[in-house]
Amino acid sequence: MTSQTLHTGWTLRATGGPVPPELTSRLVEDTVPAQVPGTSHTALLDAGLIPDPYLDLHETELAWMHLVDWRYETTFTASPAADGEQIELVFDGLDTVATVTLNGTEVGRAANQHRSYRFDVAALVVDGENHLVVDLRSALTHAREVADQIVLRPRAYDHPFNMVRKMACSFGWDWGPDLQTAGIWKSVRLERWTLAHLAQVRPLVTVGPDGTGHVDVHVDLGRGVDDRHHGDVILTATLAAAHGIGDHVATVTVVPGEPTAVVHLEVPGAPLWWPVGYGEHPLFDLSLTLGTTDGVTLETYERRIGFRTVELDTTPDDQGTPFTISVNGQPVFVKGANWIPDDHLLTRITRERLERRVDQALDANMNLLRVWGGGIYETEDFYDVCDERGVMVWQDFLLACAAYPEEEPIWSEMEAEARENVARLTPHASLVLWNGGNENLWGYLDWGWQQDLEGRTWGFRYYTELFPAIVAELDPTRPYCDGSPYSPGFTAEVAGGAPAVHPNDADHGTRHEWEVWNRVDYTTYRDQVPRFSSEFGFQGPPAWTTLTRSIPEAALTKESPEFLLHQKAADGNLKLDRGLEPHLPTPSAFDDWHWTTQLNQAHAVQYGIEHYRSYWPRTAGSIVWQLNDCWPVTSWAAVDGDERPKPLFYALRHAYADRLLTVQPRDGVPTLVVVNDHAEAWDGQVTLRRLDVSGAEQGAAEQVSVSVPARSVHEVPLSAALTTPGDATREVLVAELDDVREIHLFAEPKDLVLDPSAVDVSFRAVEGGLVVDVSAATLALDVSVLADRIVPDGVVDDMLVSLLPGEAHTFLVSSGAGVSEDRVAELAAADVVASVVRSVNSCARS
Repeated sequence: MTSQTLHTGWTLRATGGPVPPELTSRLVEDTVPAQVPGTSHTALLDAGLIPDPYLDLHETELAWMHLVDWRYETTFTASPAADGEQIELVFDGLDTVATVTLNGTEVGRAANQHRSYRFDVAALVVDGENHLVVDLRSALTHAREVADQIVLRPRAYDHPFNMVRKMACSFGWDWGPDLQTAGIWKSVRLERWTLAHLAQVRPLVTVGPDGTGHVDVHVDLGRGVDDRHHGDVILTATLAAAHGIGDHVATVTVVPGEPTAVVHLEVPGAPLWWPVGYGEHPLFDLSLTLGTTDGVTLETYERRIGFRTVELDTTPDDQGTPFTISVNGQPVFVKGANWIPDDHLLTRITRERLERRVDQALDANMNLLRVWGGGIYETEDFYDVCDERGVMVWQDFLLACAAYPEEEPIWSEMEAEARENVARLTPHASLVLWNGGNENLWGYLDWGWQQDLEGRTWGFRYYTELFPAIVAELDPTRPYCDGSPYSPGFTAEVAGGAPAVHPNDADHGTRHEWEVWNRVDYTTYRDQVPRFSSEFGFQGPPAWTTLTRSIPEAALTKESPEFLLHQKAADGNLKLDRGLEPHLPTPSAFDDWHWTTQLNQAHAVQYGIEHYRSYWPRTAGSIVWQLNDCWPVTSWAAVDGDERPKPLFYALRHAYADRLLTVQPRDGVPTLVVVNDHAEAWDGQVTLRRLDVSGAEQGAAEQVSVSVPARSVHEVPLSAALTTPGDATREVLVAELDDVREIHLFAEPKDLVLDPSAVDVSFRAVEGGLVVDVSAATLALDVSVLADRIVPDGVVDDMLVSLLPGEAHTFLVSSGAGVSEDRVAELAAADVVASVVRSVNSCARS
């Protein structure tokens, strides 16, 4: 097979819809150059015709693009099909409703962003210049038409995103912009072949009880029209030598007319791929060659694979139904985050950007990312990066927060995209779970859908029939679950409207905790002990530099239209203030409010994670909403849309550390819980002290010997002398084991009597950044260097560091641009070091 990439010479123009008069001459009467892969938004941005939709109020100003139809056009040079040669025009991704025309003849249509398309053009390619046109209709217009045909179904947002197979969050979400892109968003090429080609390759990897690795390479062959007049073709699978294992080769001969084949490789003693924190993650280069008996190579396929087994334990027990992922027979506590597309304008996402983001997940001690169902099936780059780093991937099918019709044209598109993507992702060792969708079982029961549906289909057969059947057929090496949240064994009853166990029941399967944030205080995390928490979170604004880049200085108020456009949550600011009230004061000065809400976000999520981890193995996972953002916005993310880590990021690192001390209530009594998610036992003496803010001991210190086995949790009862303060506003309980410390407060941070002059700070420039030395005369909680306020690209090595009286800590701020001596001289008067005391005292000064 030969492949000709068709990425050059494209132009774009508008062919219909409400184009603003000032752009008519450029977009209707003329054309603009267009990069492919790309979208109408990126093309118009490159041409300087629209403002950055991520800034100011521009998102709203660009709403006209929702209803515009577009034409992509190019010419390419080619030769006509030779005798017996097949030529296919291949689009890996069209966004979304497209008609494709070659040399004046329509060759096909598309209406699904989440799959590829192949069109037979052997009879149309001419010698010399060929004219290729892709017409894109407004996806919103199309979705409305489909809704008129088969009746609009309930959904979480106004736009009919559930009536077209397009990235749901493209239509806006409670953290994302409403841009509704259109374009050729993945590669386009011309493929030519004779006799046969590799239509689909699915490597299924398993490991036997004796440690032998098995690779079954399933191959679907495309066959030429004269296939039977030629000889056999040969498939050769090769696993290249690596990690102490030599080459392994297997060959299968496929007779003419046979459409499928399986090539089997056995690897005795295969080195196992483990999640990060559990072992190494070796990968092996697998290649497949399609050739002829006379030695001609027709086509090749290359991927990397890893040897491992994955199981999901949902066997009912005396507490309900667990949800425990095991890799290679080892139960794993999932320390994860939900993942959304890393840029709303998808074609700007690079492998390097994905590497940075996954490395941040690793830096926060995560071992899993959940690819959420309102986004996309990620590119090969994403899964490759996770494979390399040992980060497990939970993959949703792309249905979120809506009722989805089971009628045509939706059903066929749903099946096509599921088949393609399940098959495509089989090589990736990091992929450990397929999930039916996000919150749809829950929504059917609790969000008023049943009344609106009036008996119409809503997606139930996708979750219970189509998706599990496709996974069982194409990827039986991985488990499947019906949705998130869901209660294993009770999904069938959901269709009746009254299951014995609700999908969001804490005792069964997975749970989403959104009462916290929406309605109740974060301390109520402790009211439930879920078997697995697959969504929970709390909001906070982005880093200061990200915020001030996205809205003008004059708009830096909670009430400005610009700030509110970058706060998509319903009553988001009210919920931020309500969430602060029990714990931290609500300052009136905007920059103080910015820091305080960031700090409260960090406190809230860390509180929830430590609760969940303290109940392992009953609770088998914690997946926070969310790791990343797709634009600059106030949201639940730990890393903002400009890639800057928020204080929450550092809280996640602390809460997800392999070894953790946390004080938790047990039967109403404060108890020290020692969490050891490490391969080795944790033995030692826990030192326990009750101190006042000056460092003076309040009663006798205690020491307790502990021996906590690997991957386990141990509870240490605490004496009344330690847990009964004389003055709750001036005392804390300190527990220490090796280099791990827990400072337990007896009062809320806002009520503590803390010295505003407790810390002394000095700055000194070093190569590549800045050193910040902080010393504490009295108790200093959550000391943080706001690195981006020192220098825009600054990143600090740690945050939320609490110091006991007399202690010091050195922070390192890294900066590619460095920090000038002039800037160092300014820092003494700058507000770049924050802590709990800033939040408390900012209220007093405001």
